[in-house]
Amino acid sequence: MKTRDLDQLAERVIGAAIEVHRELGPGLLESAYRVALCHELSSLSIPFMTEKSLPVQYKGFLLDCGYRLDLVIAEKIVLELKTVETLLPIHQAQILSYLRLGGFTLGYLINERLPKHGIKRLILDPSPCPP
Repeated sequence: MKTRDLDQLAERVIGAAIEVHRELGPGLLESAYRVALCHELSSLSIPFMTEKSLPVQYKGFLLDCGYRLDLVIAEKIVLELKTVETLLPIHQAQILSYLRLGGFTLGYLINERLPKHGIKRLILDPSPCPP
């Protein structure tokens, strides 16, 4: 998918998340926002998977450690939903780990409690680190 197409898709997804918050307001559990966002994405014909399992590779073995991605959009964008007072560095570390483990480059951390200021775009550079 071209960068421009990916950005347009991401813009539609963020718009859907903001619409969910507009309708529901703050104060609900993360699961309520996830279900509502799935409904919104479906109504916009945006393909997604929810609660996608993310195994960890360790020395050639796949470990099912119980990691689940909240939403994967069009097999390209990872969404991690939160309902917290403030997004913390640990939340960013979590989604960056998901991007790395799943081979994704683009993710969004969305705090449904305060979506206007609680949306973080995270990009994982796929190029290897220099030695």
